[in-house]
Amino acid sequence: MSKGTQTHDRIVGHALAMASVEGLDALSLGDLANDVGMSKSGLFAHFRSKEALQLDVLTAAVEKFRRVVILPALAEPRGEPRLRALFTRWIEWEHHDSMPGGCVFVHAAFEWDDRAGPVRDALVGFQREWITFLAGAAQRASVKNPEQFAFEMLGIVLSYYWSKRLLRDPEAKAKALSAFEHLIQGTQC
Repeated sequence: MSKGTQTHDRIVGHALAMASVEGLDALSLGDLANDVGMSKSGLFAHFRSKEALQLDVLTAAVEKFRRVVILPALAEPRGEPRLRALFTRWIEWEHHDSMPGGCVFVHAAFEWDDRAGPVRDALVGFQREWITFLAGAAQRASVKNPEQFAFEMLGIVLSYYWSKRLLRDPEAKAKALSAFEHLIQGTQC
């Protein structure tokens, strides 16, 4: 890996941590340059704009999500075991060391839902890809309505994040696991 690539990855990693706490829009090339010990012009050589930085942060988050959540779950047998692994890894995702402020996708969804442009388009594209993937996993588990299953699974995870992070509910994980169990039982995988 080249030194330029290593520097780029280090910057993006730091920006991902910042975005998980403050949001993508709060990223500042000047602040980021200062945090990583670079000049603003040196950082600008890696990212021609704030939007380019935001897109790279989202891309890095997607790749990390695939490594942390999706790929390990794919090691499980198709059907209910894989659905359970996807769910469990997904709710654990918000604890990943690279995101001290929680899931960057949840932050970005609220931040970019009413905006237009490439950052929103990239976020929407990933989320649609993820929901389609979940529906496919549900279909392979013989779930009768896989799209509805994926929708409800997303709803459980979003409720978990909201309860855990905003309300600081110590029972959030137990409630999410119980809701997922009801979802699984209702689909008779």
